[in-house]
Amino acid sequence: MLSRFIFVGRAFGCFFSAFWLIANSRFPDSDFQPQLSHKGYTITMTDLSTFPITKKWPAEHPDRIQLYSLPTPNGVKVSIMLEETGLPYEPHLVRFDTNDQMSAEFLSLNPNNKIPAIIDPNGPDGKPLPLFESGAILIYLADKTGKLIPQDAAGRYEAIQWVMFQMGGIGPMFGQVGFFHKFAGKEYEDKRPRDRYIAESKRLLAVLDQQLEGRDWILGDTYSIADIATFPWVRNLIGFYEAGDLVGIDDFSNVKRVLAAFVARPAVVKGLDIPKRPA
Repeated sequence: MLSRFIFVGRAFGCFFSAFWLIANSRFPDSDFQPQLSHKGYTITMTDLSTFPITKKWPAEHPDRIQLYSLPTPNGVKVSIMLEETGLPYEPHLVRFDTNDQMSAEFLSLNPNNKIPAIIDPNGPDGKPLPLFESGAILIYLADKTGKLIPQDAAGRYEAIQWVMFQMGGIGPMFGQVGFFHKFAGKEYEDKRPRDRYIAESKRLLAVLDQQLEGRDWILGDTYSIADIATFPWVRNLIGFYEAGDLVGIDDFSNVKRVLAAFVARPAVVKGLDIPKRPA
């Protein structure tokens, strides 16, 4: 019985491959994506070979969302979102120590040489969609799945508002604190730049803390892309950057409370480590 099952599976696979080769040779310059129906399922063969990035990071599963990233505060936003929504995806590690982000292949997907970036083989109208900028990706995946963003117009824009708050304020300011406190900037004798970014980070934390007063999450009772955008950066500020004392994190009890709830979520625990860094 097992041998018959294996034989049938291999035969179906061979037929599927042959079908793809014939269709691709007949329609080489079209957007044609052959489909087969099998036991009620529609199977689409996705060809991502037109994207140069797949030459450096081949897609083993081209039917899945391709994620090009690194587990940084911006990178893990997307891996966490993918874990929370349950969308199938294939992660690819973009290594900064070897300047992968400056390679021609990566720049073909994101000319701004920043992670994360994705290719969704089943984007709008069933066509592959390349996309960069973590905030844009969060909004896209929320819309694609109908998850983690309010469905009413007012709630939707409130969520986007707080994503923009993170993108325009928390990310850049916390990042500067990291540079001047942990990295090369700490050697500067003039501490005014560092102190300026510390003060601005405190102000942003106060805004966030006030928003969280009496709320479980940024939007209230509803966990959303606003939280996924924001709390990886809060975690990084007081963890990896070791700047908790500098910004007086203990003064922001609501931020600490919601951060603890955020990092306890199973999807967050998993997403924080994707893609895995080299050993």
